[in-house]
Amino acid sequence: MSVIDVIKEKAKSRKMHILLPEGTEPRTIQAVEKIVAQGIAEVSLLGNAEEIQAKANELGVSLSGVGIIDPEKSEFFADYANQYYEMRKAKGMDPEKAAKQMKDTLFFACMHIKNNRADGMVAGAINTTGNTLRPGLQIIKTTPGIKNVSGCFIMDIPNKAYGHNGVMVFADCAVTIDPTSDQLAESAVMSARTAKALCGISDPKVAMLSFSTKGSAKHENVDKVAEATAKAHELDPELMLDGELQADAALVESVGQLKSPGSPVAGHANVLIFPDLQSGNIGYKLVQRLAGAEAVGPICQGFARPINDLSRGCSVEDIVSVVAITAVQAQNL
Repeated sequence: MSVIDVIKEKAKSRKMHILLPEGTEPRTIQAVEKIVAQGIAEVSLLGNAEEIQAKANELGVSLSGVGIIDPEKSEFFADYANQYYEMRKAKGMDPEKAAKQMKDTLFFACMHIKNNRADGMVAGAINTTGNTLRPGLQIIKTTPGIKNVSGCFIMDIPNKAYGHNGVMVFADCAVTIDPTSDQLAESAVMSARTAKALCGISDPKVAMLSFSTKGSAKHENVDKVAEATAKAHELDPELMLDGELQADAALVESVGQLKSPGSPVAGHANVLIFPDLQSGNIGYKLVQRLAGAEAVGPICQGFARPINDLSRGCSVEDIVSVVAITAVQAQNL
C-alpha cells in the first residue's frame, strides 16, 4: 500500500470537514464526487450555489453529499465581516473593506474554520500560493510556539533503501526561499510532526543538511545550519535531530558514523531539512525523477488549523489526495 493510500485510510477513520473555496473550478467539482464516494472526508464547496450546480451538471457530476456554502447568503456573513474588521482594524481595516473581503471565498473559508464550523481548507487550483496562504496567515495564524509556515513533500522511494521503509519527509521545498536559522529550526520541528502524523514514523530522525558535516567546511551558510540545529533542539529537546550533515552522512550508515561518530541520526535520517528552497526543490525533484519516487505534496505545515495549497496544474486525483492529507492533519491537532 502506498503512503497516500495509507493516508486515505486514516482520513476515512474519522471524517473531518474540509472546505474547497474554488467551488466552480471543474477539477475541484470532479474531485468532491470522488472524495464523498470514497468516504475520505465531509466536503463543502464555496461560491454561488447556482453557478456551482450548473458547472456540476455540465460536467455530469453528482453533488449528492457535498455541502455548498455561498458566503454572501450565509447567516454568518455579517458576524465574520465584523470579526475580520476587529482583527485587522489596527492595520487600517474598516467595516466596508472587511465586508468586501469576506465575499472572497478564501477569506470566508478561513473564518468558518476559525469559528470551528470546519476543520481545514484546500485551494490553489486557480489561486496563487500567496492568495491561498494569505487569509490563513491573517485569520488562522500559526500553531502555538511556531511563527512560520513551511512546506514539505513526503517521498515514497520504491527501493526502500532509505528512510522509514522507503518513506521520507523533505522540507522546505515549497514556501520559504532563503530561510533564517529560526525558520529552519521550526521547519525541522514541524516536519518531524508531519512524519509522525501522516507517515506513521514514530521515531523521526531529522538531518539538518549542508555541504559541511560538523564543521568540515567554514562558511556563513554552514553557520546558519549549525545555529538552526541548536535552535531546533531548544524548541524540541526530545527530538532526534543532528546537523550540520552532508547528505551522504545523513543517509549512509558507514559514512554517517565516520563523519559524525555516535550520532543517532547520521546514516539513519528519515526527515531531511534542506538549507534553502533552491536545494530543497532541486533535491525532491531529483529523487522523484532519478529514483522513481512518488512525491506527495507540497504539504503546508505550521498553521494552527490545516490549510493546503494545490499546484495550478493539479489533477483531480491530486485534489483528492490533498484533501485526505488535510483531513489527517486535522485529526492530529
